[in-house]
Amino acid sequence: MTDWTIGIIGGSGLYAIDALEDAAWRDVETPWGAPSDQILFGRIGDVHLRFLPRHGRGHRIPPSEVNARANIDALKRAGCTDLLAVSSIGSLREELEPGRFVVVDQFIDRTVGRPASFFGTGLVAHVSMAEPVCPRLSAFAAEAIKAAGGTMAKDATYLAMEGPQFSTRAESMMYRQWGADVIGMTAMPEARLAREAELPYALVGMVTDYDCWREEAGFVEVAEVIEQMTVNGTIARRLIETFARALPAGRTASPLDRVLDHAIITPSSARDPVLAAKLDAVAGRVLRP
Repeated sequence: MTDWTIGIIGGSGLYAIDALEDAAWRDVETPWGAPSDQILFGRIGDVHLRFLPRHGRGHRIPPSEVNARANIDALKRAGCTDLLAVSSIGSLREELEPGRFVVVDQFIDRTVGRPASFFGTGLVAHVSMAEPVCPRLSAFAAEAIKAAGGTMAKDATYLAMEGPQFSTRAESMMYRQWGADVIGMTAMPEARLAREAELPYALVGMVTDYDCWREEAGFVEVAEVIEQMTVNGTIARRLIETFARALPAGRTASPLDRVLDHAIITPSSARDPVLAAKLDAVAGRVLRP
């Protein structure tokens, strides 16, 4: 087997991985509550995979109620070394048409009211989010999209909105002026929490619609989004298989593996033991004596 254990976070349209071998759904408990679903353990060839449907099987959980802390903690406990997230997104650019796959490299976070950190009062840490995704993982994902037959764009800025409603036209046009390329409801605080958990993270977005900035076009229709999601999901499943089979046998180290080395400010003598205990999976590497 390889040194990789890849966590796959499946968004709207991706609820299964056809190529998974030795597949078994397992419960993973976390001190942050229940994750969105059980985690599907398995492998593709020599690569271990852990699959978690972000909205739960049957798409039961709306974006603002996804327990991202529990999801990331559970994937860490399940042995993941890296995370590949796949999400349905809207396009804010004419050239990013429905059906295109987009490798995200930056975020604008407009979510509110979602717990965005594992740390807090009694144990304070600050990690850098200047470059919020793992470049080596994103490069592997880009190659896998092409090999799976998808049309691909990269280096996109993702605007994370609260939802569950779609944008107003004024908001959609403003986001374009800010420089955002695509829009979605789930990548934040997911990417922030992955960084705190020292899990290199990459995000592939699957365009389903043009949001509502095109004044000559109508607004987003859920039926059209679902239809495009179905098409995108077929390619996404091929993408994941291709991605896993193409990984080098030896996992290449990432600087993101050790982002907590100098991130924790609270000295050990002042740390809240209850919070420290909750961080056993996320930050145990640096918190253990």
